[in-house]
Amino acid sequence: MVLTHHTIQDGWFREISPQWPGQAMSLKVVKILHVEKSLYQDVLVFESETYGNVLVLDGVIQCTERDEFSYQEMIAHLPLASHPNPQKVLVIGGGDGGVVREVLKHNTVEEVVLCDIDEAVIRVSKQFLPHMSELLDDSRVTVHIGDGFAFLQNHEATYDVIITDSSDPVGPAESLFQKPYFQLLHDALREGGHISTQGECLWIHLPLIKDLHEMTKNLFQVAEYAFTTIPTYPSGQIGFVLCSKEAGRDLRTPVRKLEGCRYWNEDVHRAAFMLPEFGKAMLREGKNILPVLGKAATEGTRKKILLLGSGYVARPAAEYIVRNPNNELTIACRTLKSAQDLASSLPRTTPISLDVNDASALEAQVGAHDLVVSLIPYTYHAQVIRAAIAKKTHVVTTSYVSPSMRELDEEAKKAGIVVFNEIGLDPGIDHLYAVKTIDEVHAKGGKVKEFLSYCGGLPSPPASYNPLGYKFSWSSRGVLLALLNSAAYYENGQEATISGQDLMGHAQPYYISPAYAFVAYPNRDSRPFREFYSIPEADTVIRGTLRYQGFPEFIKALVDLGWLDASEKDWLSEEAGKQLTFSQITQRLLGLEGADDSTLINKIKSVCSFKSSAEESRIIAGLKWIGLLSDIIPPLRGNPVNLLDTLCGRLESLMKYEPGEADLVMLQHKFVVEWSDGKRETLTSTLEAYGSTLPGGHSAMALLVGLPCGIATQLVLDGVLATPGVHAPYSKDFCDPLRVALESEGITMVERVE
Repeated sequence: MVLTHHTIQDGWFREISPQWPGQAMSLKVVKILHVEKSLYQDVLVFESETYGNVLVLDGVIQCTERDEFSYQEMIAHLPLASHPNPQKVLVIGGGDGGVVREVLKHNTVEEVVLCDIDEAVIRVSKQFLPHMSELLDDSRVTVHIGDGFAFLQNHEATYDVIITDSSDPVGPAESLFQKPYFQLLHDALREGGHISTQGECLWIHLPLIKDLHEMTKNLFQVAEYAFTTIPTYPSGQIGFVLCSKEAGRDLRTPVRKLEGCRYWNEDVHRAAFMLPEFGKAMLREGKNILPVLGKAATEGTRKKILLLGSGYVARPAAEYIVRNPNNELTIACRTLKSAQDLASSLPRTTPISLDVNDASALEAQVGAHDLVVSLIPYTYHAQVIRAAIAKKTHVVTTSYVSPSMRELDEEAKKAGIVVFNEIGLDPGIDHLYAVKTIDEVHAKGGKVKEFLSYCGGLPSPPASYNPLGYKFSWSSRGVLLALLNSAAYYENGQEATISGQDLMGHAQPYYISPAYAFVAYPNRDSRPFREFYSIPEADTVIRGTLRYQGFPEFIKALVDLGWLDASEKDWLSEEAGKQLTFSQITQRLLGLEGADDSTLINKIKSVCSFKSSAEESRIIAGLKWIGLLSDIIPPLRGNPVNLLDTLCGRLESLMKYEPGEADLVMLQHKFVVEWSDGKRETLTSTLEAYGSTLPGGHSAMALLVGLPCGIATQLVLDGVLATPGVHAPYSKDFCDPLRVALESEGITMVERVE
């Protein structure tokens, strides 16, 4: 096995995090030493070319052999060297042992307790960072594996100094930056005690530091902020919140000398509290005097946008919208936590809880905004549009225009609002480039005789190792239900239709590149696009879906077995079905009761009519992999409980993207063109995109759906897309500005003559 990690690509570690947006630290990697998923966090250790061994937790550098002493010495010696007689010391976090090593340099210290919630950090540090962790075995040191909160609650008035060596305020360390924790620190100190906690970076986290400073001033007699420099921490600087229970205590002046330090000395101790002017202005006066970058907001042109939903594609759309300093974004979800998670790293963004089934609440929120972006399920769009018509608010969606939405066209025109739809990937980007090429062909006197357009959202080849060759980047239920839609299209001048039950049987190999083994099948009703795209001359019009070879046969087997049935069944009710195993459910679907494995498998072979023994073996092995022939009792899902939703619950756990795995989007148009001289040519437009494997990066699907949506939102707000009514991008006047804006973001379809 070759050790790999999603933060390491092309021999370089990249520390990319929404905690320091727009910047990253990179180190050249000699080799990966350790990769582990502990109970609490992702643990990585690698040997770097210039900084020695490096410990990384959840993608963030914790320490390196070259520069760790700067942080460890300062977080320990600032509170200890200014305390008259520190004897009992508690270290919370710091499982690497570096802080304990520094604490023991003070000859007054008699006892040190290290409390870290994650034993993996201690274990891994002993192996790969022994110079930091060796004193964890000292007789004066007690190591406690557990939660710092609980430990503090049981140790009131116990310690002279408490040092919190925490990671950044996300994941298990988030609570260590909040008032209840600092109250526990206060209460666990003896009279005259000191605390020191990791206090983030002045260059990046000034508002957070301000909040911490204000909060600690109200809890402690003395509250200070100091900092140190360290190359591998964000912006090369990290700060410390320092507090004392003793009124008038001078934390800035050391009262004893120390030996064996590489960074700390008495002068550096005093200088650490000398903040740059922008830091002083914020902490003392609440003023932010840092430069304001980018476009400044223009007075009188503020726009308010309501974003409904926080799913996979919402973040790229939201990020684009808030690039414009005139835009103020509200993110609305049924659960407030979902909205808060998305809004937390976005400027000028407010999260709210909103149930779109509450008509009055929906109308009130829509009316308070200039535009609403609806990224919730398409079944809700009509009621969102009705609320928008009532309040004269523009609407943008990525969904196909449904009949219920199209019926509102006249009302939207009367209200003077733009309702712009089908502006994601497929539909969306596909329209922009179909219209472009068709218009160019017509302008040259040519005719489009055949138009084929296929799109697939797939796992990248290295991530496509499960029996279906597929992973879910959006609703599993939506993916599976789409496979049951009937399809209609034109082929060789004739109309053709396929029932949803038979759709997978019509999948055929489709060549785009020798690098991929695709199959393609028609999707939805392609016939209206002969009119939408103004190609009445086309004998063939097919829009469809790409999957890897082997997928259709597997889905067909699930359909044949009845597992994609969303109807209610008495025997699968919440009460009756709660003790049924997957195997028993499969048997029931096939009219078997109490059958052994051999009988069940033979029945599956009979029902599915596999084309070959190889296909039979592959699919039966895949059914076993899913667990459909096992004694596992599945959680029943759906309202009412049904087979499709129960299967979705299982597949979501088995077929999710793991860290470091990328998705793939492949979109290709194929135009068979007949020129005025009778000559025929085949033109193609192809978009091939891989998602990011880095922490916080976007999947290809999320980016290619969310970004066009964000662009359309801005163009409606700017009055570029200004025609009232219910629209989709089927014409040059809509498509050209959208495509130009998309290409300015580096996204385009590559056009070739085959």
